[in-house]
Amino acid sequence: MRQRVAVIDFETNGITPGRDCRATEIGVAMVEDGRVVDRFQSLMNAGVWVPPMIERLTGISNAMLQAAPSAGEVMAEAARFVGDTPLAAHNASFDRKFWDHELALLGLARRQSFACTLLLSRRLLPQAPDHKLGTLTRWAKLPDTGRAHRALADAEMAANLLTLLGDTLAGQYRLPDIDHALLCKLQTVTAAKVKPYLLGLREKTTERV
Repeated sequence: MRQRVAVIDFETNGITPGRDCRATEIGVAMVEDGRVVDRFQSLMNAGVWVPPMIERLTGISNAMLQAAPSAGEVMAEAARFVGDTPLAAHNASFDRKFWDHELALLGLARRQSFACTLLLSRRLLPQAPDHKLGTLTRWAKLPDTGRAHRALADAEMAANLLTLLGDTLAGQYRLPDIDHALLCKLQTVTAAKVKPYLLGLREKTTERV
């Protein structure tokens, strides 16, 4: 897939964004033509407390956040970095709600859709042992990007997975125009209907040619 896509990942201190649950780190990997071409990463201090369990998982401590730039400052910079570039994430429903929440606190709103590499991998890689990001990375022998549960490492892992998914579509179904819009559509198609949908799409493409 040649189109430029911003693959994002948040580390947070909880599951649902709110006054006491905020993002603690953001990573963005810009992928284009099958490779990561630019990156953005920062811790972000939203004035929230990180529980010990999450600190052990991510390695992000309360002391680290106290020294970090404010969440508003980081999100404003991240929003400028991404611009109108189409978005993707692994388990995008999680990252989308934090992206939207943090932008809303700045009076901003998301304009583009999210492609979800979790949903897409379930449809295109059903033979994988499971569809966790780390499992898929090891199973497909994708590059080791660093410590899991750190935002930029996870964003780069998801970016590499996105490239693999695009290559899988191109190789199995010989679709010449794989773009973000197609991925967003495909993730809404039930697993049982993915193959007929893609074969039908290939037929239509062949007819136009």
